[in-house]
Amino acid sequence: MQKQVLLSYGGGGDEMNEFLNNFILKHIHADNSQGLSEDAAVCDGFSKIAFSTDSFVLDPIFINGANIGKIAACGSINDVLMMGAKPKYLTLGLILEEGFLLDDLAKILNDLSNTAKEFEVGIKCGDLKVVPKGKADKIYINTTCIGDANGFINNNKISTKNIKEGDAIIVSGDLGRHGACVMAARFGFNYDIISDAKCLYNEVKDILKYDIKCLRDATRGGLSSVLNELAKSSGLEFIINESDISISDGVLGLCELLGFDALELANEGTFVCICSKEDAQNVLKELKKYNDFANIIGVVHKSKSPSVKLNNSYGGSRILQMPKGELLPRIC
Repeated sequence: MQKQVLLSYGGGGDEMNEFLNNFILKHIHADNSQGLSEDAAVCDGFSKIAFSTDSFVLDPIFINGANIGKIAACGSINDVLMMGAKPKYLTLGLILEEGFLLDDLAKILNDLSNTAKEFEVGIKCGDLKVVPKGKADKIYINTTCIGDANGFINNNKISTKNIKEGDAIIVSGDLGRHGACVMAARFGFNYDIISDAKCLYNEVKDILKYDIKCLRDATRGGLSSVLNELAKSSGLEFIINESDISISDGVLGLCELLGFDALELANEGTFVCICSKEDAQNVLKELKKYNDFANIIGVVHKSKSPSVKLNNSYGGSRILQMPKGELLPRIC
């Protein structure tokens, strides 16, 4: 019989301490000298910090190219990167359901740890709770990432308030693969779609030498949500060209089958960059090192009312609306 999470692992006694020290810490490749056995972690000082917290409730917890552990690490680390900050530390909060297989937990923790370790982000502190069987869905994860806001460059200009007329709108890759991958796994479709989940550390580090106005990862709600949020925050109009947006045939096919719009699907390793038009080609060149489908998709215009206009390949256009309702729950 496969080993499972026991309710006593969250009880605060010997079983919990043994589980933490001999299983959890082992699989996240951490040691108690980092403060994991203390009530709080003490971190090196920063002149200015950026931090972000997120909770992850992926269903199913294993998908093609990722699992809830890798996504939990990427999600919080990427949010800090989107502020132009250098990620330094990660917290790890686990809510486990009684009976969850320890082999599955080990895979999840190893992927989370390896993702953070690859970019020298230390898991600094954490928390564990175990709930009775039937009171959760296997595993929920919360991570918080803390970063040095001046770690890459003394950079205080990453903000929607700095977006100006004429700025270029760039996406770092093709769209919708994470959302489509979750759909395919959830509904049992045999589509060869791999989640785009990844840390965006190198891409962001390489482009910060240019005049970057704003960065935003296109997670829930996809490109449609991000562009509408940026247009509203900046008070400007975003005009994008459908023909410049890359979407794989597999994603398009699944969207047609299930009635989804690929521009509204979640991404876990693709972001939107707003930069000056003078630096647009240089930024694009850097991004294409990591994804051939990176492209300049549009331009920022002045407008009396902020909106996102999508020009299609037939010479027409439409307003790209903010997504309505919950398109696909439990995707991250």
